[in-house]
Parts: sequence; structure tokens; C-alpha cells
Amino acid sequence: MRAVPGHRLARLPQLAAADDTLRRDISVVSAVLPFKVNNYVLDELIDWDRVPEDPIFRMTFPHRDMLPGDLFDGLAELMADQPSRERLADAVDTARRALNPHPGDQLSANVPLLDGRPVPGLQHKYRETVLVFPAQGQTCHSYCGYCFRWAQFVGISELKQSVDSPRPAVDYLRAHPEVSDVLLTGGDPMIMSSERLARYVLPLLDPGTEHIRTIRFGTKALGYWPYRFTTDQDADDLLRLFERCVRAGRQVAVMAHFSHPRELATDAVRVAITRIRATGAVVRAQAPVIRWVNDDPQVWAEMWRAMVGLGVIPYYMFVERDTGASGYFEIPLARALEVYQEATRRVSGLERTSRGPVMSASPGKVSLDGSAEIGGERVFVCRFLQARDPQRVGHPFFARHDDTATWYDQLRPASFERRPWFAADPPANGHGRSVAAPCTAGA
Repeated sequence: MRAVPGHRLARLPQLAAADDTLRRDISVVSAVLPFKVNNYVLDELIDWDRVPEDPIFRMTFPHRDMLPGDLFDGLAELMADQPSRERLADAVDTARRALNPHPGDQLSANVPLLDGRPVPGLQHKYRETVLVFPAQGQTCHSYCGYCFRWAQFVGISELKQSVDSPRPAVDYLRAHPEVSDVLLTGGDPMIMSSERLARYVLPLLDPGTEHIRTIRFGTKALGYWPYRFTTDQDADDLLRLFERCVRAGRQVAVMAHFSHPRELATDAVRVAITRIRATGAVVRAQAPVIRWVNDDPQVWAEMWRAMVGLGVIPYYMFVERDTGASGYFEIPLARALEVYQEATRRVSGLERTSRGPVMSASPGKVSLDGSAEIGGERVFVCRFLQARDPQRVGHPFFARHDDTATWYDQLRPASFERRPWFAADPPANGHGRSVAAPCTAGA
């Protein structure tokens, strides 16, 4: 696999003829936001006759508008002066910290405690689900420009989430029988060798962890490097690991990220999906709805049809998170709702399983279920699919309709809404999760 990081991007033959402005823009942005692309993306996914408008190019290559204008201009001017390494590093660090590198209170509210001490590299936001960030999996085969975990890849240690061995995770899980689902995430755990990955997975099959019913793998490998499941040296070992988990009575869920139908159109990805499903694992797919790439109902309808045809279950249509290059990729919530609703009208019932549009915000996963007029007021109909406070899950609530809002914290309660859904989260308990607050949902 040939991976090209940002500092070598000018050597790409596909960009050799690009004008100086385009190459400068890519260089400036990639100094701040992580950039890496591999030969599968370059050769199989990007239509170079459509660059820079091609959706896969937009998704993987930096664009000047990924940074706020004043931030971009300042860095471009600084880099033109050929500053010292220290001066440039300081400017880049300041720029990164201005881009909300850890949205949703990931480092302040999600880190669990064991025996009164934090367990770095784990997140326990929802009662039933724990996220594990293996240190060896904190990179990806190629980077998406919209990634909300971009801070994992920029080399700032205090912004990175990782655990060096499986022992802290296993100890924590043994102490928390309410946890049924473990998600190995990153980065991308499929960047790890099968042997290393097994060290994190096999202890979840041991006595004392019977409450773990589902083992999930968050990965972009099917979209960006499907050979991980077919011809990589240890691909067969990986599939045998899935089979072993299934035989032990665990559900294995490969949580794939497909953002555009083209990622489902190659022979390589089709073979990879078939091999994964043959192990007894399921493949579910999710992605944000983002400008330039898939902010079109027809794109989602086509993608959902292709998924179901391959045996992949559409799972989530997310809203672009308020971090990194969100200003470039985000679309108004009202438009995201239109895209979702129109896309669902174009597909069959089995192809409508994707929930959306969903904001994975600090209080929980908030679904926009529709818009309505109540008492003469236009409102968004909202619902928590997941929440720090489980009492919030499932109850509809109402926000004022806003044609420009792009994220949860920009919404305001409808004038008649008296329930506490927009209130600040209750304080965290000893497990790094919130204490359930009294709920007046039935009031």
C-alpha cells in the first residue's frame, strides 16, 4: 500500500499539472489538518478528469476553505516567509486548537474511572457501550477531510486518545456488567496486524466477560483499503478472528464508513464484504451528510441500494460534527433533513434502515425526525436515540425551526417546550458518565 502524507503531496503525478495556487492551498491546509491518501483511493476511487470537483477528491484532499479565511491567510503568509520550524509549529498548534479538536466533551466527560482513577484510551458515554482506542490503531489507511477524530493524527499527545494494552479495558469491562457492546475504534483498528488486534479481542471471550454480547470494529478499511480483508498477508487470520468470536456467541459488527456510492463499486470491496459476511459477522454502514460529496438525495438512495444489494445494513446518516473542517463540509440541519427524507422516499423498506440525520452531540445522539407546525410555530421534531442520561432516550422534543443552524447547540427550544432536553448535562459520576437527572417527559 502506498500512502502519501501531506508533506509529499506535491510529488503526486496526478497533481504535477495542477496550478501553483491549488498546490499551495493543499500545502497550507495539510500543515494543520491531517492528510494521507493511498494508491487505492488515488487509482480506484478518484475520477481525475473531474478534479477538483470530484467528490472523493473533495473528501480526501485538503481545500483552502477547510480553514477559516483569516487562519488560512495568516499561515499562508507565514509559510511564504520560510519561518523556523519552531515558529511554524507554534502557529500550527494554535490553529489546531482553534478548531475544536475534541467535540462533544470527549476528554472531559467520557473518560471512565476505575478505582477512582481515569482509564485513558477508553470512552464510556452511554451505559451499554464502551469505546476502546488501541494505541496501535490510531491512524488510518487514508484520511477523510470531514473526520471528527482528526486530532488523533496530528501528534499532540494531550489531544490523543489511546490505550497501550488490552488490560485496562478488560479490567474496566469486568467491573461493569451493564456494558454489552465494545467498539474498537480510532483511528482504525483495521490498520493493526491481526495478531495485535487479537490481543484486544480475545480477552473479551474469556470467563467474566459474558455480558459483552457485541464486538464492534469502527473502520474505513472497506472504503479505502478493502484488501485488508482479501489479499493482505494476514487477511485470513483476521477473518478467522471474526469466526472465533461468532463461535463464542458474540455478535461481530463491522461498522463501515461509506460516504459515496463509488466506494461500493469496485470488485475489491465487493469481495471483501462477501468474505466478512461468510464469517457470520454483520456489516453496518454510516457516514455524515456533507457538502461537495453526498448532499444529494440521489447519492444516498443509490448508496443505500448498493449496500443492501451487497448485504450491508444502512445504519446512520450523521450530521457533520462541529470540529476541524466542519465549516467546509457542513450543511444546514434543515437541508440535511430534506436530503434524508427525499432519499428514503426513493428506496424500498429494507433500504430505509439508516437513521438520520443524527447529531452525535455532547448530551447524546439527537435525531431530527421531521419538521412540523404546532400552535402556529414551525419546529424541528427531535429525539434522543442515545443519551448520557438514559431517561432521555426515545422521548420526542421540539426545537424552533432554524434554516441556518448546523449543530445541536445552535438550536433553541420551541416556545411551548418545557422539558429539560436543552438544559446542561447533569454532573458526571464516578464512571465518567452522567448521573441520570429527574425526567419530566410525561409531564
